[in-house]
Amino acid sequence: MSVRIYHNPRCSKSRQTLQLLRDRGIEPEVVEYLKHPPSAVELDAIIRALGIQPRDLMRRKEAPYTDLKLDDPAMARGDLLMAMVENPVLIERPIVVNGDKVAIGRPPEAVLAIL
Repeated sequence: MSVRIYHNPRCSKSRQTLQLLRDRGIEPEVVEYLKHPPSAVELDAIIRALGIQPRDLMRRKEAPYTDLKLDDPAMARGDLLMAMVENPVLIERPIVVNGDKVAIGRPPEAVLAIL
């Protein structure tokens, strides 16, 4: 099983999700997305697998969300994806990918459904 977690070590939910995976004998590929953000193509695939829209993966209380006026309904999908690539702090965390299945670890137990 090849599992990847988009992880922020400063986030308690992200740490809990990583520990939950390890407690089940899964050593995932850990991507510290603030240092190594996913590409727009990767983000788009994640969003499609989750069955959500780009804004649904955004942390709306982060300054860039307001500063970049990302709540503008006229903003194109590609622009929203690029905003997340260029400002990875906007990406909700943690995200766990297992093949073509994806879950957001909020709560951490939510990832169990894709393992």
